[in-house]
Amino acid sequence: MASSDCHKKFFSLKSLMSQDSNFNQLFVPPSQRDHYQGILNAPVVLVEYGNYQSPQCGEVHRLIQAIQQHFDSVFSGENRVCVVFRHFIQNSIYPQAQKAAEVAEAAAVQGQFWQMHDMLFLHQQELGNGYLVEYADRLGLDISQFLQDLSKRRHVDRINEDTASGHHSGVTTVPALFINGIRYRDRWSVEQLIATIVTASH
Repeated sequence: MASSDCHKKFFSLKSLMSQDSNFNQLFVPPSQRDHYQGILNAPVVLVEYGNYQSPQCGEVHRLIQAIQQHFDSVFSGENRVCVVFRHFIQNSIYPQAQKAAEVAEAAAVQGQFWQMHDMLFLHQQELGNGYLVEYADRLGLDISQFLQDLSKRRHVDRINEDTASGHHSGVTTVPALFINGIRYRDRWSVEQLIATIVTASH
C-alpha cells in the first residue's frame, strides 16, 4: 500500500468515527518522523503515547511485546502490525519521565532508540542520572555525544511535539493507545488487544 493510500485509509477511519463523541481520533497520523517498528502501511498501526516512569506504561510495553511476538509467529515476518511510540510527559506526576525521554532520543540519534526504549522500561525503578548514563554505556553509545545531547537538551522540542500531538488527540494521561487512528478503550489484556487488532486488520 502506498503512503498516500495509508493516509486515505487513516482519514477514512477517522471520518467513520467522527460522529461518535465517545471516541478520540489520532490527530497526527504516523509518519517517517516517528519511532516505529514494522512498516507504516501495515494493515494495523498501533500508536502508543506513554512515558518511561509510568508503571501502567511498563505493563502496556510488555503487552505490546507479547502481541508483536504473537503476530510474528503467526504471520512469520509479514509485517501485519506496526508499532509507534510517542512521548507524553506529565512532569507533576512522573518527574523522571522527561529526562528518560531525552535519553531515548539521544540514543535514537545513534541508531539505538528501541534498544534504549526496552532498557528504560526494564529498569523503570532506576531512572536516576547515574543509571541513565550506565544504560547508554551498556548499549555501547558514544558517551561524549550522548552527554552533550543531554546537557544541551537537544531533543526537548521533539518530545514536546509528541506531547502536544497527544493533547490534540484527547490524551490526558498515559498509557493511551490508538489502533488505526482510533482510541483503544477496551480491556488491557493480550487476548482483547489481539482480538481488536484482528478486527481492525479486515
